[in-house]
Amino acid sequence: MSLRNPTSAQLSLLFSCLGHSYMHLFAAFYFVIVVTLEDVWSLPYAELIELWTLGALLIGLAALPAGWLADRWSAPWMMAIMFLGMGAASVVCGFSDSTTALWLGLTAIGLFAAIYHPVGIAWVVRNAKARGKALGLNGIFGSLGIASSGLVAGLLIDGFGWRAAFLLPGAVSLLTGLALVYCLLTGRIQDEGVEEAGQQATTRSDRIRAFLLLMFSMFCIGLVFQSTQTALPKLFDLRIGEYLGEGALGVGALVAALYTVGGVMQYFGGQIADKVNVKRLYMSGLFLQVPCYLLIAYSLGLPLVVGAFGAIFLNAAVLPAENMLLARFTPQHRRGLAYACKFVLAFSAGPLAVKLVAYVQGGTGEFVWVFLLAAFSMACAFLASSFIPDRRQPAPEAAAQPAE
Repeated sequence: MSLRNPTSAQLSLLFSCLGHSYMHLFAAFYFVIVVTLEDVWSLPYAELIELWTLGALLIGLAALPAGWLADRWSAPWMMAIMFLGMGAASVVCGFSDSTTALWLGLTAIGLFAAIYHPVGIAWVVRNAKARGKALGLNGIFGSLGIASSGLVAGLLIDGFGWRAAFLLPGAVSLLTGLALVYCLLTGRIQDEGVEEAGQQATTRSDRIRAFLLLMFSMFCIGLVFQSTQTALPKLFDLRIGEYLGEGALGVGALVAALYTVGGVMQYFGGQIADKVNVKRLYMSGLFLQVPCYLLIAYSLGLPLVVGAFGAIFLNAAVLPAENMLLARFTPQHRRGLAYACKFVLAFSAGPLAVKLVAYVQGGTGEFVWVFLLAAFSMACAFLASSFIPDRRQPAPEAAAQPAE
């Protein structure tokens, strides 16, 4: 067994956490920028938001080939490509003077952002000694990326214009990619790590049933998450914009605050999942989101903020339980493929969510039907999750049998 280099492991965790944060920031900051572009380019919101459709699709579809290439080549070098590619694509968006150029830049952002989840999460697992703690910390960084996207975009737009909201994050990502390349070339980061054995036994029928049910639930959750992330900035601007002040900063700050709290809850959700029945925790989190989305659909003012907070809070809190359930019913030698399938489903819901938001807002000028569908989707996910096998341990007779 090879020894892990502590410095390499720490730097790997650092760059993986930064990558998780950057990936979500780049996947979400356009939802705030587009509100300003409506006025600058004198184009309708529905037309501008659709420019992100292919980029959102690629975040899901490109995950499988990215993971495949990382397994056969190098995870840290793939991460370096992600940082450099996202940064360059964002700079292209910042210099765009037409919807075609902006569409190309946004599409490239989606392509390179797809690298993170199948590569970065596996990189954390392979290099961290305390894996649960490392994954919890990594999850917080991802949620902070979502939260900071609104705040960063709002600050840069109000201070320097919409182009700066693309250019500055792009420059930071390029510099981070160059720093990772330097660490790899000088040997400060080495592509090493030891996989640990040990997996709770489950029957083949349970694994198949649980996997299919989880895939359905995760698609519903992904569709709702992407729809909410897409619509919230414009929804707040429409319904409570008068209380948030002029410019994009107020809207961005509110979105940032909600997702920051949600990100912290992902860490505590993991701790709770270690102590209670994981399936019941997962089901409870899904069910409680239904009234939250109904509240968002019809409310104004403080009730709207409360509903959004509850939905984001619960959505983040169930993620550790979801990952634990998927790991429980997946053989270790296929776990990477299982997580790749999860992220393909979750992010492939992105373009459908963008189309849905654009269609509903373009046709009604509001988002009521978006969040009614979100409530219905969460109810469907709750129902599907209730059929997941609830076997915390293998039966005694199964435990007595030799492992396959």
